[in-house]
Amino acid sequence: MRWSIAMTFHIDYPRVVPERRPPGHEPAAPRYTLRWTRPVNRLCCVYFGIQGRELAWDDQAAFFSRIRDSFVIDSAPEAHETLRFTDEAGYANAVLVAYWTDPSVYMEWLRDAAFIQWLAQPQRTDDTFGYWRETIHVHYDRHETIYSEGNYRIGLGRCPDTKAVPMTTNGYFGAARDRFPVSAVDTLSSTFKVKMPAPGSKTTLGRRLFAQVPHNLTSIRSGQYWGEAKQEQFDDYEESLRPKLMEGMQYLLDHKEETGTLCLRVMSNLDDNGDERYETSVHAYFASLEEMESWASSHPTHKAIYDHAIAKNREYGKKREVVTWHEVFLLTEGMPFEYINCHPETGVLPFCTLYERC
Repeated sequence: MRWSIAMTFHIDYPRVVPERRPPGHEPAAPRYTLRWTRPVNRLCCVYFGIQGRELAWDDQAAFFSRIRDSFVIDSAPEAHETLRFTDEAGYANAVLVAYWTDPSVYMEWLRDAAFIQWLAQPQRTDDTFGYWRETIHVHYDRHETIYSEGNYRIGLGRCPDTKAVPMTTNGYFGAARDRFPVSAVDTLSSTFKVKMPAPGSKTTLGRRLFAQVPHNLTSIRSGQYWGEAKQEQFDDYEESLRPKLMEGMQYLLDHKEETGTLCLRVMSNLDDNGDERYETSVHAYFASLEEMESWASSHPTHKAIYDHAIAKNREYGKKREVVTWHEVFLLTEGMPFEYINCHPETGVLPFCTLYERC
């Protein structure tokens, strides 16, 4: 069935939990958020990773090709991207993130994809490399997005039948929470706390482990694109804004218990040849939305990022050439994360309950 492009699908609940928007607030600069031109029930975002102390491009490309070869079937994802990062332990990781907006189609892909069958083989635990799969599977009302401009398509926005629409739920602390439809009826609290494990307390190499993610675990992918910026704004991003961003990310990594940060990856987006674009994606998991908000609303490292971005938006207005955006998902218990022959600091391994399947 084809839907009219004039349709703008969204979910709204009668609000019983007060919103965070200050009375009479109107943002200085409206932003954009994602909508669909057809009904959407659930969203699937899956991160597939390969990990190694040494990870040549040929090995990364072979991993990506193995996954993409399984995208020729009808249940393939609607969008995907490739990225790369070096983690805290110094391991190289190559990542393919894929998106589905129909959970039944995603389950069909899991059943039929040759890549999933290959990943499930017992010998994967003896490979030279580690592999990981983090599956985010949420109801529509448990996601929110924001984009600094409406024409750049990234993440969920690369899926068919999407469009970026202007909004005014921005420009105040708590706006991200207000953009979740479910926030109207749910306080989104969490009882999970980040506790640093004792060094060497978890043996993970050579094992296939599943991590049980806690209710309301918060996933954020925050993106920055400066590839089309002219020299002045290009230099400002690389020399001024990016260092502030990296300082904030390092603070979160250095204070995981205090900030509720389970995992944070500064990833470079890749082109088809494996070259790094002038684009990054910071992907992090927080124990709760509240803990993510606490850093964003009160810590000097985030204030420096926020103040610089606001100043440049005021300076350049519609001529702003650096694009920023994010997508946030609030997970529920159910779909575990999978780690195969990975080092013990990978992803959420240090903090979540782990188990093996017979």
